[in-house]
Amino acid sequence: MRIVNLAAYRFVTIDAIDLWRAQLSERCEALSLRGTILLAPEGINLFVAGTPEAAGAFVAYLRGDPLFEGKFVDLPFKESFSETQPFRRMLVKRKREIITMKKPAIQPELGRAPSVDAPTLKRWLDEGRDDEGRPVVMLDTRNAFEVDVGTFEDAVDYRITKFSEFPSVIEAHREQFEGKTVVSFCTGGIRCEKAAIHMKEVGIDHVYQLEGGILKYFEEVGGAHYRGECFVFDYRTALNPQLEPTATAQCFGCRAVVSAEDQRSPLYTPGKTCPACHPDKKDAARAAA
Repeated sequence: MRIVNLAAYRFVTIDAIDLWRAQLSERCEALSLRGTILLAPEGINLFVAGTPEAAGAFVAYLRGDPLFEGKFVDLPFKESFSETQPFRRMLVKRKREIITMKKPAIQPELGRAPSVDAPTLKRWLDEGRDDEGRPVVMLDTRNAFEVDVGTFEDAVDYRITKFSEFPSVIEAHREQFEGKTVVSFCTGGIRCEKAAIHMKEVGIDHVYQLEGGILKYFEEVGGAHYRGECFVFDYRTALNPQLEPTATAQCFGCRAVVSAEDQRSPLYTPGKTCPACHPDKKDAARAAA
């Protein structure tokens, strides 16, 4: 059976988090959906998967149920497909932030940073400049291990290990963006939206967020100017520009990303160890040298 994978987020004030959490849990269980929904005072972030019928019913529920006060009537969803269920269970969690930046003054609901859609960005990258003639810099706001799976050509990557590090690295490199147009991007749009707002607030003039992130870019224009795959936080691990699961895996011992080549190593045991964490990795390295 084909599984529909839904991803969506919205920065919007949520007051009745506990009520929403209970109702969403009940509805997702009734539809046999699996995945994760994060609820915080600043909004909602969700990744759920199920049959096409269940996915459609969930979208209709979120957009139309009076419980949500009309906050999600026009909520856009990103869709991809898999042959198996990529999540083990259904979780609805309460969080302080739907994406942790530790900058409470940043409130996207009060005003988004400018965005650029996928076709426009592709044209900019094709031409090597934006519509005003400025050079375009792609800024990856994801964690280093995600970037290693794939990213845009010549993207700036500060090797952060968590998103809350982003403000400090931008402060240290502000001069890098003078006279240029910066396009921040991430998997689905939520991190690059906060990142773009922060950059505008600290005085970086020409900043855009990639609308819908890498997944929306893949959906609308494919893999132009992108190299590799896109890491996703479920059991598919990575998607290609056709939004299909790839052979890339993740080690459940140390959480490292394991390429198809590394999976052929004798140090790789699915669900246990990989070349990055196997107890014998030092011996293997000496033998290879």
